[in-house]
Amino acid sequence: MKVSIITSCFNRKDTIGQAIESVLAQDYPDIEYIIVDGASSDGTMEVITRYGGKIARVISEPDGGMYEAVNKGIRVATGDVIGLLHSDDYFYDRHVVSRMVETLEREDADLAYGDGLYVNKDDTSQVVRDWRSGAYKRWKVRFGWLPLHPTVYVRRKAMEKWGGYDESYKIAADSDWLFRYLYESDLKVAYANLYVVVMRMGGLSTYGSALRKLMWQEDVRLYESHGINGTCAKLLKMCWKIPQFIRPKLNSGKFYARKD
Repeated sequence: MKVSIITSCFNRKDTIGQAIESVLAQDYPDIEYIIVDGASSDGTMEVITRYGGKIARVISEPDGGMYEAVNKGIRVATGDVIGLLHSDDYFYDRHVVSRMVETLEREDADLAYGDGLYVNKDDTSQVVRDWRSGAYKRWKVRFGWLPLHPTVYVRRKAMEKWGGYDESYKIAADSDWLFRYLYESDLKVAYANLYVVVMRMGGLSTYGSALRKLMWQEDVRLYESHGINGTCAKLLKMCWKIPQFIRPKLNSGKFYARKD
C-alpha cells in the first residue's frame, strides 16, 4: 500500500528541513513524498533541493494559501492512502506511517487518526498541548469534537468520493473537511492510540486577535453550513481542548514518551 505524504510550505527555511528529515526517516517502505511550495523567497527551496531525488515531487509556484496548496498535492498524489505533514511539524518517531497503515488494515478502515503534541516553537522539548483524540463517536463531532487534523490518514477512494478542502475558508478548511468526513460520510473510522506529529505552536490560527476573530467566524460558518448552531458548537469545540493544556502541566511540560 503506497502512502502519499503532502507538505505545503511558504517561507519555512528554518523548519522545512526537519519536516523532510522526519519523512525520510520513516521505516515504511512505500512513501511518495510531495512538497507544494507557494513560491517561497526566503531560501526554503534551497533547503528542499538539497534532498534531490529523495522527494517524489516538488511543486513551487504562487498559490492562494495552504489549502489550495494541499489540494494541488492531493491532485498529483498517486498513493492508496493520503496524509499530511505541515512544514513547521515533524513525525513523532520513525514508525508513524507504518503504524497508521497497520491501523487502517487491521480495522479495515477508510480513515484513521491519532494523537499529537504541540510544543514551544523556540524550545521543542517543552510540551504546551497534549492532544489525545480518543475513540471516535459520530455524536461527538456534532458537539464540537474533532481529532487533530495532521494525524488523519485517509484512503484515496474515500477522498475521491468526499472531496478536498474548501478554499473559501482561510483557517477552518481543515475543520470543515473533518466534519464532512467524520459526520456526514459513511466512512469506517479507526483511532490509532499513538502520537503521530509534533507541532510547533504559532500556526495560522494562533496569531493575533484579527486571525482569532476570523477563526471564530469561520468555525461558526462551517457548523451552520451543516445545519448546526454555530456558536454553541464552537464553544463546545473549545471545551474539548481544555484537557490538552492540563496534561502537560501535570508532566511539568517536558517532552515525553507516552506510557499507556
